[in-house]
Amino acid sequence: MEYDVARLSRALEAQVRGSVGADALSRALYATDASNYRVVPDVVVVPRDEQDLVTALGLAREAGAPVALRGGGTSMAGNALGGVVVDVSRHLDRVLDLDPVARTATVQPGVVLGHLVAAAQRHGLTFGADPSSASRCTLGGMIANNACGAHSVAWGTTADNVRSLRVLTAAGEQARVDSLGPGGAGPRGSTPPDPVLAGIHAEMSRLGRDHATLIGRRFGTFSRQISGYALQHLHPDRGVDLARLLCGSEGTLATTLEATVALAEPPPAVVLLTLGFPDAVSAARSVPTVLPHGPLTMESINATLVERLPDDTRRAAQQAGLPEGRMWLLVEIGGADDAEARTRAGDVAAAVRDGIPGSTAAVVTDPGAQAVLWRCRRDGTGLATRRADGAEAWAGWEDAAVPPERLGDYLTSLEELMGRYGYSGASYGHFGEGCMHLRIDFDLVTDAGVRAYRGFVEQATDLVVSLGGSVSGEHGDGRARGGLLERMYGADATALFAEVKRVWDPEGRLNPGVVVDPPPVDAALRQHGHAQGFPQRTTLAFTADGGSFAQAQRRCVGVGKCVQTSGGVMCPSYQVTREEKDSTRGRARVLFEMMEGDVITDGWRAEEVHDALDLCLSCKGCVGDCPVNVDMASYKAEFTHQFYRGRPWARPRSHWSMGWLPVLARGAALAPRTANALTGSRLAGLVRRAGGVAPDRELPTFATQSFTSWFAREHTPARGEGRTPVLLWPDTFTTHLAPEVGRAAVAVLEDAGMEVHLPRGPVCCGLTWVSTGQLGVARRVLRRSLATVGPALRAGATVVGLEPSCTALFRHEAVDLLPDDELAALARGQVRTLAETLAEVAPGWEPPQVGREALVQVHCHQHAVLGFDADRALMERAGIRARVPDSGCCGLAGNFGFEDGHADLSRQIGERVLAPEVRAADAATEVLADGFSCRTQIADLTARQGRHLAELLADGIPRTQAAGTASAPGPR
Repeated sequence: MEYDVARLSRALEAQVRGSVGADALSRALYATDASNYRVVPDVVVVPRDEQDLVTALGLAREAGAPVALRGGGTSMAGNALGGVVVDVSRHLDRVLDLDPVARTATVQPGVVLGHLVAAAQRHGLTFGADPSSASRCTLGGMIANNACGAHSVAWGTTADNVRSLRVLTAAGEQARVDSLGPGGAGPRGSTPPDPVLAGIHAEMSRLGRDHATLIGRRFGTFSRQISGYALQHLHPDRGVDLARLLCGSEGTLATTLEATVALAEPPPAVVLLTLGFPDAVSAARSVPTVLPHGPLTMESINATLVERLPDDTRRAAQQAGLPEGRMWLLVEIGGADDAEARTRAGDVAAAVRDGIPGSTAAVVTDPGAQAVLWRCRRDGTGLATRRADGAEAWAGWEDAAVPPERLGDYLTSLEELMGRYGYSGASYGHFGEGCMHLRIDFDLVTDAGVRAYRGFVEQATDLVVSLGGSVSGEHGDGRARGGLLERMYGADATALFAEVKRVWDPEGRLNPGVVVDPPPVDAALRQHGHAQGFPQRTTLAFTADGGSFAQAQRRCVGVGKCVQTSGGVMCPSYQVTREEKDSTRGRARVLFEMMEGDVITDGWRAEEVHDALDLCLSCKGCVGDCPVNVDMASYKAEFTHQFYRGRPWARPRSHWSMGWLPVLARGAALAPRTANALTGSRLAGLVRRAGGVAPDRELPTFATQSFTSWFAREHTPARGEGRTPVLLWPDTFTTHLAPEVGRAAVAVLEDAGMEVHLPRGPVCCGLTWVSTGQLGVARRVLRRSLATVGPALRAGATVVGLEPSCTALFRHEAVDLLPDDELAALARGQVRTLAETLAEVAPGWEPPQVGREALVQVHCHQHAVLGFDADRALMERAGIRARVPDSGCCGLAGNFGFEDGHADLSRQIGERVLAPEVRAADAATEVLADGFSCRTQIADLTARQGRHLAELLADGIPRTQAAGTASAPGPR
């Protein structure tokens, strides 16, 4: 559509109080959603309130501009792309009213479903439709797509739970529409419609009468028929229900300003019945057996997804009650009390075992175990995008549905069709309603691959139609399925869609190209662009992505787990700023656009990318929390390295001070008292400015005696027959800033019967150079250090790491820095945490019984790369009653929180959960934090001092041993 973009941008900037962006960065951030499609918007508007939204849409209407409303941006079909993109998720996010007696809630369109559910749970209620993206999807988006979710088998789709909508029409008028309800009897009975909609209501009524036969035969045939407009709500036998017609219309007919929705009351007791099957078809055949028992959910996961889970999550799932099988159904069964729920679940299990050969079952009652199993299902969207061998898999045939009794036939025929095309894929879905999600290894990069993809989806559509199904069973049509609607419904039905669209939106400005006049399904595929031809020349090897930086950027498919505002580590800066550019998803999109090259055009020197990455803490939370393991810390390191390549003078001062901290610390160790006197004097301000350090950050104090010096000069090593030699890695932080941690670790390791050695010469993993993007230096430092400890590695020795960030580097980045280095590969398997070492090398050792309460801050690199299971088990054995709050990153993150310009955000991150938890802890409760950054942040924000686990364990060892004078080996 032709319109004056610059003029509209100026008008928006003048009249909208929220943000308006027509710059390259803003447009790059919103060029795609969670789908395969890329359409660069002309302008992005983030309204501050409802009046802003109305103003923005009015200005767009006057300019003749196409508009796409966006919520959480998690749509998998390309539902809200191009033109003027209006993001309502940032500020239009309030629950306006919640009536527990009427069991309704009134919300703004940007309310995140998880926030509504949290508010409802305080009254024993919930919202019935609950997609797995509940932590970030918005009610406005759910209404637009008629979202369903795990519990829709019991409580219906979003449309079934909408009671009324207040909308803005394409003509700019506000109106209220009430739903007639599932039975056709609405809250106002036969009350005439809102006068603003009288003409539209009359036209919809006429279309319903004129096309009653077509509508009756093809629409509303089963619960998951989401594709196209829900014309069954125009049928004269049911009455014209404009509210339910608008649900699933994908913002093409009107804009939701406010919604009143029904809330459901869950049963008092719920158990999770986990059913195992040898294959998907067997699982599908069980659906007719289970449904008569009235399950609340009936969700599937398969072995491919379970095998892709992090090791600790997979083990936890098996321990939680995942029975034998290759395909599982998670079936929730409710009851008046636990006994009734368990009995009903047992009846279902018996019926399935009797009817389906090879099936297994387990009843899971523990809420924690249930949560673990639900995480497996929740993360399926992201996990399915990569096969175990690293090959890419995509949406594109994402959520077709058939009547549940035909699901087995559908899966059998679909598997045959995929075989003919040579495709494979991972599946998960809503078996109770015949809806199957698939990620398939389509080739969407080459021309031939795209042609094959289109042929496949057309034949798959014919298959679904032959079974009475729908090409969309949950996420709407968008660009992925709009082009298949005529194949599904016929030309007469799609012509009727066009008539409906014309009545509501005569100018066709609301989300054009969706449902009506859709582009071909293979148009504007983001993978089929210029990014794959971007010059590689990366310093990091990106071994997990076939050595391709472009393939690494394709990891992010936009599922948006990083834009949740609470829980987990990812993404700490977003959880404070709530700016799209500060999310992992936003940064990944900007990097992708850098490679695409038409919006962000300066490649490795692009300031837009530099700006988007500025507030990335390199915490690695995304490596652990993102279902597809996006590694933004490594991407930032590579970009920063390339951005400053050949321009050392352009680097910020902090890169020279904190990036070269290991060298500076070694120098300070020659005269630590002098160094401390300087940093503690009136000249400290000059030191901070010279080093790019925030003016209100305390400079670290260097130890008067380094750990390595103590070990060489004062420690009497425990030697003797029967002791296992281990090599303790003396990282910079432990050696020069916290030697007490090293001394405590030596005492613990020796008490466990080990013979502790240090490297023969100075070593460093190179972490500070990696985090500041000085990868050439990092590689040289790491190679030299590995050569120093090479004999021990080749001999199979365990290398014990005390600082989580340094330990994680050996387990993660080292093989990308030195991809062909034998020692880097050995180090990946032999560098262990203290807790891992004690469990593996001295399994019979009885730790000292500390017997204390402890508040534990898990270092973000440990959370993402190393895991915390070994530490948790060790603390339990030592009688340490650990509480691990969901505090995420501490906010300091090495150099980040010290840098001028980052300190305020760093503290806000720390104050989000960690600092209040520490302040609230009883004085007798130990504050444990293995990371030096974490302990520094805790000391800066609170009156408490954090300690390393080694120190707490060493407290319980007799003093003669802790001092290093004991020589007798052997477990306690």
